[in-house]
Amino acid sequence: MSQGIVIGQYIPGKSFIHRLDPRLKVSATVLFLITVFLANNWLSYAVLLAFTILAIFLSEVSLRFFANGLKPLLLLIILTVFLQIFFTQGEILLFNWGPIQIYQEGLINAAFIFLRFMLIIFMSTLLTLTTMPLEITDAIEYLLRPLTRIKVPVYAIALMLSIALRFVPTLMEEVQKIMNAQRARGMDFSEGSFIQRLKNVVPLLIPLFVSAFNRADDLAIAMESRGYQGGDHRTKYRQLNWMKQDTFVLFIYLLLGGLILYLRS
Repeated sequence: MSQGIVIGQYIPGKSFIHRLDPRLKVSATVLFLITVFLANNWLSYAVLLAFTILAIFLSEVSLRFFANGLKPLLLLIILTVFLQIFFTQGEILLFNWGPIQIYQEGLINAAFIFLRFMLIIFMSTLLTLTTMPLEITDAIEYLLRPLTRIKVPVYAIALMLSIALRFVPTLMEEVQKIMNAQRARGMDFSEGSFIQRLKNVVPLLIPLFVSAFNRADDLAIAMESRGYQGGDHRTKYRQLNWMKQDTFVLFIYLLLGGLILYLRS
């Protein structure tokens, strides 16, 4: 498996995290994401970071995969951090040079934003690395089942999410192949101005879109030829089994959320 492409990939294993029910892992991930946005001080983020490191340790997955999960969003993270540093005003001025003013509050907010991004990406990556895409689909379909009462096509939504997760690494590999083919023809994606680099990306888009549509068409034909039909009458080969350890882990996540609420300043 390519360590440079993390989203949508699954690493087989028998760790404690791997054995948890996928419904618990999806629910716990959502709860954790909500909890991250409740943190607003150093102690809260320290608790969340320690909890995340413990979860990664229990997953028995190399930390390199989680670090690689930051790479696709690294530019966005850096831009957001710099905006917080240079445009957040406060009471304690640390640096002043012409129009550039850096406040202590700006540095703190930038650190919090970076930690928030890192925690969200790490925990989301943990979900995809330790849970098969089909299990994530089944879990989402089960958790959204109450919406079927208002005629929401839950099975279709879950199927689209599963296909999206499955084809993210495939499309990333396709982009790499197209870039290598363009480089072999003399294209250089690392030279020139920012505008020139954007223009160099255009030749990648057309073959990528053509390939994506061809894959989608092939997948639709394959599903129709096999008589795929979603909905309540479709049986499942893999049965979800909620165990005591899942209840215990859910309680831990709820306890974590309560602790972060208590630590809010």
